[in-house]
Amino acid sequence: MKLLKISAVSYLNTFPFVYGIRESGFLQNFSLELDVPSICAEKLKNGAVDIALVPVGALHEIHEPNLISGFCIGAVREVKTVLLLSRVPVEKIRRVYLDFDSRTSVALVKVLADYHWHIDPEWVSLKPGQSDSGNNFESLVAIGDKTFELQTGFPYVYDLAETWINFSGLPFVFAVWVSREKLPDDIQIQFSQALAYGISHKRECLEYFRDTLPACTDCLSYLERNISFELDEKKMEGLLKFLTFINRDPNHYVRF
Repeated sequence: MKLLKISAVSYLNTFPFVYGIRESGFLQNFSLELDVPSICAEKLKNGAVDIALVPVGALHEIHEPNLISGFCIGAVREVKTVLLLSRVPVEKIRRVYLDFDSRTSVALVKVLADYHWHIDPEWVSLKPGQSDSGNNFESLVAIGDKTFELQTGFPYVYDLAETWINFSGLPFVFAVWVSREKLPDDIQIQFSQALAYGISHKRECLEYFRDTLPACTDCLSYLERNISFELDEKKMEGLLKFLTFINRDPNHYVRF
């Protein structure tokens, strides 16, 4: 059987998936690469991997994306690691620096700026690693594990998932598992079983990654409370609504 190449996100919120892929025993003959979300999408787009955890803001770049599991990185309440950080209240923001690591958070903050906060700031894209310190930024969109420490340096913290939920009444989906080509049914089943195993073994997952955990006060609570892994009907509704806001035709994704 051909080696199955997988790209997953290298953040705490994806550790259960990574643990399941590596340790469940359901999946055989694979290689796993850990990347930031934007690179996951780029690798799938360019054919460097067969499966990737793709930010929904980059789905339009994948030709005929195939959803391959009923799992995602989603939120039904505050997510804690996708934030707009600011030194001024949101209505006074004039310039926002944008984290390189995720296109979805960038698209989401622009939707919220237009339709919810009704502000029109200048948007400044950062290069890889520039958002890590948070220094000298009036306002910053930041994602991932670095936000646990970054947010302590800003008096105003806006959780983008929580804001979207209050605005739309729907959950938010940040990333979904996608294959470049349709995979055999048995591979899809094994992959889903591996993901499900990881989600059901969060404590073991945290012990497995104990040497690389971020500065999170309660990582288990974060995984159980702030990240919602099942791609259910409500999340699909939220995903399709978001796609319409960013001018993507949701009919392109009905196969999901």
